[in-house]
Amino acid sequence: QVQLVESGGGLVQAGGSLTLSCAASASIFSRNVMGWYRQAPGKQRELVAGITSGGNANYADSVKGRFTISRDNAKNMVYLQMNTLKPEDTAVYYCAAKIRGTSDYSYWGQGTQVTVSS
Repeated sequence: QVQLVESGGGLVQAGGSLTLSCAASASIFSRNVMGWYRQAPGKQRELVAGITSGGNANYADSVKGRFTISRDNAKNMVYLQMNTLKPEDTAVYYCAAKIRGTSDYSYWGQGTQVTVSS
């Protein structure tokens, strides 16, 4: 069964930190690109960060230097460490998986709310 389950969201003050976690089923984690998206109210969903099975990561310009994506291939886990959070980071954050060789993320978690107060 394909499954992505996020955890770690919550309310934090501006300047604070949060770490999001995503537990993935082995069938979609292995050899695939994992990513974090977010969607703020009234805005389109945007890619925050992605990481390949080999550990190569990419980031949206808005989070570079503040967020770090990582993965533990032994545990089928992917993480998003978020530092120096800003109110504009407030959104629902989704874990996603992109099957190797395809162009789009095709598996999604249910999302976890991150709220940054000013």
